[in-house]
Amino acid sequence: MWTIPTFFVAALAEIAGCFAFWAWLRLGKSAVWLIPGTACLLLFAWVLTRVDVDFAGRAYAAYGGIYILTSLIWLWSIEGQRPDRWDMAGAMICVLGALVIVMGPRTG
Repeated sequence: MWTIPTFFVAALAEIAGCFAFWAWLRLGKSAVWLIPGTACLLLFAWVLTRVDVDFAGRAYAAYGGIYILTSLIWLWSIEGQRPDRWDMAGAMICVLGALVIVMGPRTG
């Protein structure tokens, strides 16, 4: 099943794209950051449509849990801020919810 890895790729693209805008507006970086940022956001939208889920709303709901976990990995690896136990507990709850949505049996 490629759904979960695809969610991670989409999350990384979305976070990188949003971070480029954050860097420009909040960190005083050059507007040139918006070029790769926009490309990353376009990549995110395209990748998320590759998920093998029948309904967009279900894909977005499940993606949310993976996005949260990936955001905390970004927080630690890129921004240098270690997530605390509350961050991790919240992420695990969300990932569990995402797995329930993706793996749950469908009747029709």
